[in-house]
Amino acid sequence: MNYPTRNEYPRPQFERPTWVNLNGEWQFAYDDANAGLDEGWFAGGTDGGPFEKTIQVPFCYQSELSGINEQAFHDIVWYRKEIEFPKEMAGKRIILHFGAVDYEAKVWVNGRLVACHEGGHTPFHADITAALHVSGANRNRIVVRAQDYSKDVTLPRGKQYWKEKSEQVFYTRTTGIWQTVWLEAVHPTHLGKVRLTPDIDQNKIHIRSFIAEADASRSLRLNIKITFGGELVAEDLIRVMASEEEVSIKLHDFNDHGLGRWWSPEKPQLYDVEFTLLDGDQEIDRVSSYFGMRKISIEKGILCLNNRPYYMKLVLDQGYFPGGVLTAPSDDMLRKDVELTKQMGFNGARKHQKIEDPRYMYWCDKLGLLVWGEMANAYQFSEQYVERVTKEWQEAVHRDYNHPCVVVWVPLNESWGTPNILIDKRQQHHASALYYLTKSLDETRPVISNDGWEHVKSDIYTIHDYESKEEVLRSRYATPESSVGCDPQGRKIILPGFAYNGEPVQLSEFGGISYIQDESDGWGYSAAKDDQDYLERLTAVMRPVLAAGGLQGYCYTQLTDVEQEKNGLLRFNREPKLPLEVYRKLNIGEAPTL
Repeated sequence: MNYPTRNEYPRPQFERPTWVNLNGEWQFAYDDANAGLDEGWFAGGTDGGPFEKTIQVPFCYQSELSGINEQAFHDIVWYRKEIEFPKEMAGKRIILHFGAVDYEAKVWVNGRLVACHEGGHTPFHADITAALHVSGANRNRIVVRAQDYSKDVTLPRGKQYWKEKSEQVFYTRTTGIWQTVWLEAVHPTHLGKVRLTPDIDQNKIHIRSFIAEADASRSLRLNIKITFGGELVAEDLIRVMASEEEVSIKLHDFNDHGLGRWWSPEKPQLYDVEFTLLDGDQEIDRVSSYFGMRKISIEKGILCLNNRPYYMKLVLDQGYFPGGVLTAPSDDMLRKDVELTKQMGFNGARKHQKIEDPRYMYWCDKLGLLVWGEMANAYQFSEQYVERVTKEWQEAVHRDYNHPCVVVWVPLNESWGTPNILIDKRQQHHASALYYLTKSLDETRPVISNDGWEHVKSDIYTIHDYESKEEVLRSRYATPESSVGCDPQGRKIILPGFAYNGEPVQLSEFGGISYIQDESDGWGYSAAKDDQDYLERLTAVMRPVLAAGGLQGYCYTQLTDVEQEKNGLLRFNREPKLPLEVYRKLNIGEAPTL
């Protein structure tokens, strides 16, 4: 079998020219007895020992594309790989990056511990220079120990099931490395990260730069060059006096006051920006990035994009892929999912219970698709859960802050992790804390406190409703007040003690119509028997929702079938169940025919 390597640049919003992709074949071992630490699997040579298997990184062992394809519980796994460095990395600091390792990771280089990380969906890195062999004749060995907690329902896991066999809305687990592993070479003093905040009202981009090992006694300067379509539109050279610097750059005025260069799904226009760090006249770092000039806001209860009312038409996207479980087989498939979503007439995706690969965010930025960024939730509440989810959610918000496609944050879904929120004050405080924590990290985007029902304070009130009768949907969502006053799942939309004050209302899950065209098992919230029946059922839920005076957007369930859940508009292999044009017409309120 020819295995994909996922060799594209893994962090497209912060790109350096000198890097090495470490995906591909690694040695691999299960450690069901938890003996590896005591026996020193992180040390020793590469011959023999416990590493009897091989695995294709970045695919988890539960996936077909890993070359292993086993779904049994193995909560402790080890990886090992020997590497050589290209000559152009000589004399620089070497940073080792992991896109995501589920759930806890320890990393050794040549027997030295260089990194520990908790959180299955967010990236981490380590400067491994001190652990490397300096002689070019010596190879360097990377060892990773990953530990999952498959049966722990207080673990932030998203849709990963705590039983061996998938069922209901829960799917195959992911253990270990599931996003790209890579190296980059940097000068000791380098650009650590940037925070890009567009301001369309003043036609400015606000930039916060974070410099590693900044030294005020040196003549450090950061040159910022911004272009649009190859045309230089702004440039600034700032003196670096501290590790964190902030500057606001005015973009060139245009006859249309910049309006023609704002980002939206209809016109996903991006500015390119290049950061060059100088020590005197010597260039010591260069990073390429981009941003979109766009604004998401709520004005007098109206949801607006770029200061104009905007109706969101989203599709629920679980982010599972044939052969790869949570990992897409290729960058092309990530792009294809965005293209298919747009071709069906949606302008956004609610990436459900998953912090998606940065390459997906890149294609949403580039091709124009709104994204609701949602945490992978736990299922039950505990103090340890609170610590875990709070830490990882902050890392997720920081990772995706610069993406113009991300327009809404969703830290909780359907009271997952807070199942007794109706009566448990601690769980109410937790939901409120996540809302305000998210606002403290990012004041530019709306935050949904608990998507679906049992909201505390929320910028948008959202409802999950799988009703299939057209007249019922019309009645429920006739006004915002009737919408937040309904309880379609037997759950209050707003918790007692919290009030509705005219915020936007969206139907963030509905539809869920199953259409199984073969003999495979599966389920849906309702089921169609043939093409015409499927179209009629889709029309019966889409037509009243589009006409509802109480809604400012919706999210249809769902983009694709996933394992036993057959609610997709597309099959799991991304083949449409009906022509894409039929879905597009439904989304614009037309009456399609077959």
